Amino acid sequence: MTESFKASDLIITPATTFKEKPDPTGLVFGTVFTDNMLTIEWSLASGWEKPYIKPLENLSLHPASSALHYAIELFEGMKAYRGVDGKIRLFRPALNMDRMARSARRTTLPSFDQNELLECIRKLVEVEQEWVPYSTSASLYIRPTLVGTEPSLGVKKPTKALLYVILSPVGPYFASGSFNPISLWADPKYVRAWKGGTGDCKVGGNYGSAIYAQQEALEFGCQQVLWLYGEDHQITEVGTMNLFLYWINEDGENELATPPLDGIILPGVTRQSILDLARNWGEFKVSERYITMSDLTVALEESRVKEMFGAGTACIVCPISKILYKGKHLHIPTMENGPEVTTRFLNKLSDIQALVHGMEMSSPPQEIQDAKRLPEKSLMTAQRKDLQML
Repeated sequence: MTESFKASDLIITPATTFKEKPDPTGLVFGTVFTDNMLTIEWSLASGWEKPYIKPLENLSLHPASSALHYAIELFEGMKAYRGVDGKIRLFRPALNMDRMARSARRTTLPSFDQNELLECIRKLVEVEQEWVPYSTSASLYIRPTLVGTEPSLGVKKPTKALLYVILSPVGPYFASGSFNPISLWADPKYVRAWKGGTGDCKVGGNYGSAIYAQQEALEFGCQQVLWLYGEDHQITEVGTMNLFLYWINEDGENELATPPLDGIILPGVTRQSILDLARNWGEFKVSERYITMSDLTVALEESRVKEMFGAGTACIVCPISKILYKGKHLHIPTMENGPEVTTRFLNKLSDIQALVHGMEMSSPPQEIQDAKRLPEKSLMTAQRKDLQML
């Protein structure tokens, strides 16, 4: 039985006919796909098979496949960027591999060597390198996916699975643009995740079950759902993004706060990057703490809220301007305040991803945990695994 596939066994039989590359200025998120994909099959009997890069094609699944009936599946979301130097890089891919491995354990799907998968993904992006947009406002979205394929209606750990990776060139996540403020609908009757559940894993069930609430938010004239939790209406996430609040806290301190990773919050790569940057700056308090709607409304009444934004791979950061809560519209003064901090995070992360300001990969390897002692522009280049160059 093979414990993990090996990138050295990769078999590449690429497409011989090619689709036209889209205009990067008109991309709609996740609707255009590249010519090739990566597939790797697994079974309990024989372990992992050899990985293949082959033309993009439909999957052939038995109608009783466990992914279709019991949501035994997971996915990741990461990006490849074309730098101003013309080179292509992956942004902190090791964090995605760590999270994917955790999701696999939680969903009883097979384990794998994270470095081997990352190398297979690197090879796929290399094959599809012309699909990485020649643009600093667009990128190549990478969607690794692992699904249970056992043809059985038994509710159990699957004995067959398929790991595949597809690629999609993308522009701004929101149709309104990359940096227009959004409005939120907050109602505790819908819960995104709960203690002991899968809120800290990237599984489809977290997203599919959220669509109904999203539709209701749209009916109320709001663009996204602000997910609340518990009797005290703790603020958790924004749609599919992590949430940040920049405010003057109860002790009169300038603070950047985000909910803690307590099992219901997804450990986002952008979330971690923002925390790393803010702690490196050392200009204000940075906290992973609980924030309730009561805390927020009192702070708004006392004019202590400065900015609020969502953060994620798809959008990087997205400012928040309004929350509909208990029938009242709460105005969040994000845009009136610059938005200084939100814009700064967007610019710094965008510059890192596009390799602006002449950042190089030749710096001596350093642990990302040492970020507090690093210049901000070399923060994400501290290790090859944090900014992987093709």
